[in-house]
Amino acid sequence: MALYDLILGPFLEFGFMRRALMGCIALSISGAPIGVFLVLRRMSLMGDVMAHAILPGAAIGFLLSGFSLFAMTVGGVAAGLLVALGAGAIARTTPLREDASFAAFYLVSLGLGVMIVSIKGSNIDLLHVLFGNVLALDDPSIYLIGGIATVTLLSLALIYRLLVAECFDPGFLKSVGGAGGLAHFLFLALVVLNLVGGFNALGTLMVVGLIVLPAASARFWSESVPGQIVASAVIGIGSSLVGLLVSYHGELPTSPAIILAAGAVHALSILAGRHGSFASQALRARHLRG
Repeated sequence: MALYDLILGPFLEFGFMRRALMGCIALSISGAPIGVFLVLRRMSLMGDVMAHAILPGAAIGFLLSGFSLFAMTVGGVAAGLLVALGAGAIARTTPLREDASFAAFYLVSLGLGVMIVSIKGSNIDLLHVLFGNVLALDDPSIYLIGGIATVTLLSLALIYRLLVAECFDPGFLKSVGGAGGLAHFLFLALVVLNLVGGFNALGTLMVVGLIVLPAASARFWSESVPGQIVASAVIGIGSSLVGLLVSYHGELPTSPAIILAAGAVHALSILAGRHGSFASQALRARHLRG
């Protein structure tokens, strides 16, 4: 009975908990390969930049239509793609490096998005945009997240080899010309799509955590790219489950609870993961001394 009340009861008794879990599972499965490639390509911080880049577009959608899923999604996708293209173009045509260009867009986008939401909405609306409300996911939001997950997995299946090649041999992707550039742009578009899908659940400040934290943790549990993708998805789903339960029983904010659960797994991975953790390095050193 205690196990039912602690773990199963909330999901069996309340539809909003089931929808929240379904949305987080879809986000974890879709965000796992995105996060792994962001980490492998040393673009983890770019995920945070892009998460804030979608804010002005989503805010304009909110300004025009309120909390309209369609308007905020279209606005977020448009703003994210515009920032990705703009930052890349500036980096290619000026001495400014790509990371500095993205940082500039990040700061402007965050300030502009907060300003736009504040014009029409209240502090509660601003908190909803920044931190999301995963417990309020409705059926259209679930369909959107599921659709984005499907598109992401199918698209990554097409460009998987090119992305892996770029991670371990960047010169190769440059040598294949147009195919490499197309793969890079498609990957950035998938990053934007996943951030927009997650934005509806976790908000712009939290969504990147469910993409990057599990992927960073997965590096301590597997050395292969497929293994890291699977481990990242499992960690994301587990963190979502734990975060939802902690939020439900402790009456705590849901999005931060999910991200903190993922952070706890990351700390555990650093300490005791199979590859490169403190524990594995200590065991290896002891073995070499023996």
